[in-house]
This record gives sequence, C-alpha cells and structure tokens, in this order.
Amino acid sequence: MAKEQRTARLTILVDPRKKAVFERLCAEEDQTPSQVVRRLMREYIEKRLGRPWAAKG
Repeated sequence: MAKEQRTARLTILVDPRKKAVFERLCAEEDQTPSQVVRRLMREYIEKRLGRPWAAKG
C-alpha cells in the first residue's frame, strides 16, 4: 500500500484511562497510536464506501 503524500492533524478528546490503555496496546503491537488510528479510519472508510480506499496523488 502506497503512503499518502499529505497529512492533516486530527485532534480528539478521549478519556485519559482509555488513552493509556490504547497506547499500551499499540506499543505491544509495535505500532504508534497514529498508525492504528489511520488504519481504523481507512477500514471505516472502506466499509462505508464498499470499496478499497485509493489515495489520489
């Protein structure tokens, strides 16, 4: 899968305990929280669109 060229910041508010558990679980998979959130967003988009996400250049 090709990396997207541009990035944008997304700021969210979450429960501190939930954030701590999320960060720990990400670390156990040797992934950053950003990597996991991007994957979850892509999966959600693909499910809703009914087709694979294709980043446009």
